[in-house]
Amino acid sequence: MSWTTERVELLKKLWSEGLSASQIAGELGGVTRNAVIGKVHRLGLSGRAKTPSPASKPRRNRPSSPASPASSASRQNTQQPQSRGATALKMAPAPAPEIERQAEPIAELVPISERATILTLTERTCKWPIGDPSREDFYFCGRHSDPGVPYCAHHCKIAYQPVSDRRRDRRVANTANTAARAS
Repeated sequence: MSWTTERVELLKKLWSEGLSASQIAGELGGVTRNAVIGKVHRLGLSGRAKTPSPASKPRRNRPSSPASPASSASRQNTQQPQSRGATALKMAPAPAPEIERQAEPIAELVPISERATILTLTERTCKWPIGDPSREDFYFCGRHSDPGVPYCAHHCKIAYQPVSDRRRDRRVANTANTAARAS
């Protein structure tokens, strides 16, 4: 493909109308987006007209090759994403294991008399924050805590998980991340 005078003039016209390099390449045919960008820079073209917003400008649909009825029917029945390229060594995505979590109460029910503010906390009160600190209804649990522990028994169960549980959760998360990257 060579840049004839007619093609260069069409390129200049389309560029000034605000078309993208990809759109211009499609209009010219036989030329890539990068070739259009290179030619624009060599010609010293600058500044383009503002293109209308994508919502007001209809998109052109690419012509697609018709799919066979059998393959389209099989795609509708499967829920897995379609792969492209060499798939001989592609592993099937493993379902992410479900992590059992304890159901937390929707609203922490700490009696108003036991609730604490930052000014009323002591070494023997639970310092578990409840709510959004930027809101007026924020408070600390305030229940009795054992010496040397900042939380009550209930909040200690949440804050201090056994090492084996943390390792299992980390292993599950790493497996899910690896599977997500592979697909």
